[in-house]
Amino acid sequence: MAKTKIVVIQLKEIIYTVIFAALGVLLILLLIVMFKGNKGDETASNDTDLYNAGVYTSSISLNDTAYNLEVVVDSNHINSVTILNIDDAITTLYPLVEPSLVAINDQLCNDVSIDQVEIDEDKQYTEQLLIEAINVALDKAKSTE
Repeated sequence: MAKTKIVVIQLKEIIYTVIFAALGVLLILLLIVMFKGNKGDETASNDTDLYNAGVYTSSISLNDTAYNLEVVVDSNHINSVTILNIDDAITTLYPLVEPSLVAINDQLCNDVSIDQVEIDEDKQYTEQLLIEAINVALDKAKSTE
């Protein structure tokens, strides 16, 4: 006579198997969606893009020290302009740098073109220096297509 074998499968094992199978299917679908590019959408959006989205920097030389000016842009908009490594000595020696940068940043974030930024006559040299550095960073960000 043949011996009968009894296999015991616990409910935990079935649940774990179903969860891992579902995660595997989800991972495969995610990879397909990520690597499947839609060429028609890319060409349509690139025609109107002003900038390549990202973070771009340029340097400003104050008191024989180079400071990095960072411009964050998306495809059609300037999101922020900041000076990264500014210290208290520079803010003491050049007190107009931070208020000028804030004024320029407010205008640029409100969709004012860099060419149309209003310059305050009391801070015109400082603001002009900052605008030139922003232009250098934006030239790096310009979309070439």
